[in-house]
Amino acid sequence: MRPTVRRIAILSAITTVSVALSAGVASAQDTEVPEPSSFTSMFTAMATPDMVVNADGVATPGEEGATGTFNYRINSDEEIICYDITLNGVTPPYESPARTATHIHEGTAGMAGPPRIAFPNPEDDGSGALRSEGCLQGPFTTGVAPEGTDTGEGFSLAQIEADPSSFFTDSHTANFTAGAVRGQLTSVPMGGVATGAGGAASENWAPVALGAAALVGAAGVGTLVARRRAQD
Repeated sequence: MRPTVRRIAILSAITTVSVALSAGVASAQDTEVPEPSSFTSMFTAMATPDMVVNADGVATPGEEGATGTFNYRINSDEEIICYDITLNGVTPPYESPARTATHIHEGTAGMAGPPRIAFPNPEDDGSGALRSEGCLQGPFTTGVAPEGTDTGEGFSLAQIEADPSSFFTDSHTANFTAGAVRGQLTSVPMGGVATGAGGAASENWAPVALGAAALVGAAGVGTLVARRRAQD
């Protein structure tokens, strides 16, 4: 084979491999999806700067006066998590070694832990608050791979349902890299049935039409208004 032809063949092979690898990575990324018709559990976190700790578990207060409301609805059967996040008093730009700076981490109160899910960073909604909402479907990735394995790999939403207190949520900024605000997940009753820690809501119940917004009120009173679905 002539040198020029051989070089073209080699370059073509490299390109083919590169495209295949890129396709493989893309297929493993979290996918934005429509809201599912039902959920197996719901969680909320009222995030504050005093909850933040650094990688060594040492208290490292976040941005003074900032707050965050993180509301999550989970369908663990379909591996879908819907998020409704509002930050007040948090000053971008965001900064994190992960592919976004807003996460759910695995870690109990006062402890650090690896990110398991990376959410789109909240953006100014015109009122001065930062908002982000939508739904993601796994398998989940974070872009953090300290030992060659992404910290989202192998993670399942059922792990949150089994032990929500072992997970926290936060947002990181350039001025507060350990976290501007942080809060531990707390389960929210759904349709009168406690969820989380092994609980599951009846499939005959669903959130009211307010959808994710209903969780904002629920976070304050510890309950969730629900309606019964019409029976077939």
